[in-house]
Amino acid sequence: MEMQIFFDGNKKVNASFNGNIIKTDQPIQGGGEGSAPAPFDLFLASIGTCAGIYVKGFCDQRGISSENIKIIQRMNFNPGTRLIDKIDLEIQVPADFPEKYKDAVINSANLCAVKRHMQQAPEFEVYTKTI
Repeated sequence: MEMQIFFDGNKKVNASFNGNIIKTDQPIQGGGEGSAPAPFDLFLASIGTCAGIYVKGFCDQRGISSENIKIIQRMNFNPGTRLIDKIDLEIQVPADFPEKYKDAVINSANLCAVKRHMQQAPEFEVYTKTI
């Protein structure tokens, strides 16, 4: 598995993966143009959207409409470490959502591959290669 990262002018850094271009930019206050999400914003969004696809799949398999379901993601920033130290995912379901599936839909969100990778973080190695 390989992803190619390339630079696209000013503060734009993009990734090419599986035939798609994932664009990023820095906000205006960070010297960018604000033309795309910042890389860290994409990282955070990947958590909620990953949980969301599992929730959607759970509902689809049971014939439950996901139209009025939302996931609210809240991040707690720790000023001491200058890192996010807690992420909450609140799955908001409509009043007619079957009570018997509330715990199960939480379990489905917990299957998210992004969350599981964060819990068992991969090793990183950064190096240069002359081409």
